[in-house]
Amino acid sequence: MKMKKLTGILLAAVLTFSLAGCGAVSVDGEAPAKTSADAGESAPAEGESTGSGSVGLAISTLNNPFFVTLSEGAQAAAKENNVELIVVDAGDDAAKQTSDIEDLISRNISVLIVNPVDSDAVAPAVKDAMAKGIKVVSVDRVVNGVEVDCAIASDNVAGAKAATEYLISLVGEGAKVAELQGVPGASATIDRGEGFHQAADEALDVVSSQTANFNRSEGMTVMENMLQANPDIQGVFAHNDEMALGAVEAIAGKEILVVGFDATDDALTAVSGGKMAATVAQKPDLMGATAVETAIKLIAGEAVEKEIPVEVELVTE
Repeated sequence: MKMKKLTGILLAAVLTFSLAGCGAVSVDGEAPAKTSADAGESAPAEGESTGSGSVGLAISTLNNPFFVTLSEGAQAAAKENNVELIVVDAGDDAAKQTSDIEDLISRNISVLIVNPVDSDAVAPAVKDAMAKGIKVVSVDRVVNGVEVDCAIASDNVAGAKAATEYLISLVGEGAKVAELQGVPGASATIDRGEGFHQAADEALDVVSSQTANFNRSEGMTVMENMLQANPDIQGVFAHNDEMALGAVEAIAGKEILVVGFDATDDALTAVSGGKMAATVAQKPDLMGATAVETAIKLIAGEAVEKEIPVEVELVTE
């Protein structure tokens, strides 16, 4: 009897350890549920994003209609897909944007959508995010030196070149023109400047190129200074519509043709009213929505294109 009792105890012990090692038994082919310990030890499947499932949007500034529209497009897509979107506004301050991204990292986001103030300055913070398993989508502007999961942008070089070629057709070759540049270091500034100079350098006399930081009031002030130094300027290419509209205010009715970039509502009104010669239409709402839709795919572990171009179009009267 004692031997039978001892054998029974040993069998019970073996069975207990076996069940503990195997976990719960699957039912109807379903995988067994994971315990909290299992969940803590298991790594995410290859390609899947880590984090809470929320998405962070670090935007350069909401003091610009273009980026307001981009943000609205992103928020609409997030609402439609029932995804939490956290928007942070850097106010065109590169240092603040770094702080914003570090804050988003601490909030355990799964995907970072970044619209850089400065394409170089933002790189270390983006690398920090990627090191923690956060997927990254850049929108409208690139992150220099970092291979993000997806880059969504307009063809800024082609758009600026087309706008400048149109300006040449209006003012004629050899005419004196000025360039209002965007925020130094921003990829849109670099690309639009490249497109402008591809067309302008051999056909026009570029008498002044100065930054006005994509800002309307600065565009007006810089344009006033340009006109004091070069009163015979015949045309202006501005890297965005806000600066172009500022230039229009500074010109105050003089026969100087102004071309912008972005096709904001105010710019379209100015073009239709003859105050601006042209602008380049982008689709910021589509950019924002596409960025969120891409983020959702990344969270699910789906493959996405490394680059998603958004078409641009020259808009004239």
